Order: sequence, then structure tokens, then C-alpha cells
Amino acid sequence: MRHLNIREIQEILPHRHPFLLLDYIEDYEPGQYAIGYKCVSYREEYFAGHFPGEPVMPGVLTIEALAQAGAVAILSMEENKGKTAYFGGIRDCRFRGKVVPGDKLRLETKIIRQKGPVGIGAATASVDGKVVATAELTFMVG
Repeated sequence: MRHLNIREIQEILPHRHPFLLLDYIEDYEPGQYAIGYKCVSYREEYFAGHFPGEPVMPGVLTIEALAQAGAVAILSMEENKGKTAYFGGIRDCRFRGKVVPGDKLRLETKIIRQKGPVGIGAATASVDGKVVATAELTFMVG
């Protein structure tokens, strides 16, 4: 298993606080997959307004966190070092549960197709083994 701490993730991804949504990578294989985690804290700025009295992590941020996990897999390939992975599309996105403060969000993105700088990842987010979101993510490396 290959692990990455926050500093190592920052060597691969250009994202920084408050938009870096990965705390660590548990395992990854360049060009194949990445499994990461986001430890969801009540101190996240978006909880102040989403929603007062019932804090819920916005679904679009869960999808962005999945994309960042996929970007670790793609950008850790030797030929992509120093590049950026951009969103090209989101298909078949489904939200199946809420993400709330205190959750440890597991983010797994598997690269299922790649041709040149464009590829597709199958992404699944879960909390305590329960799937909370799935999507097919298209990326472009530039």
C-alpha cells in the first residue's frame, strides 16, 4: 500500500486551503486508483450556512473530493507530474446519504478509461461502509 500525507498530496495537487478536500491518501496506484479520506469537522466554513441547525456537507463538495482523489491517481503518473486535472464532466451522479460533522468520508476513485489527456473515473464516497455518493467523473489533464 502507498500512503500520502497532506504535504505529499500538496506536491501532486495544486489545491490549497480551503479547497483541498483530502486529508490523507490510504492507498493509490498511479494511473489506476486512489483511496483517500476527508475528516469532516464542524469547523468547515460551509456549515455556517448549509444548513443552520442541521449541518450537511454540500454534495458538490463530496463530488469535488472524489475528483481530487482521482486527480491523485492521474497526476502521480510520471508523465503528468506538475500538471493539473480539470473537470470535463459528471455523469450518473447519485447522492444516497448525508455527510455531517464528525464523519470520516472515504473517497475511492478508479480510473476506468483513459485516452491521451482525457479519462473517466468511477467514484464512490462512503461513511462507515455506507455509500453516500457515486458518480462517473470525466477529467482532462492540462
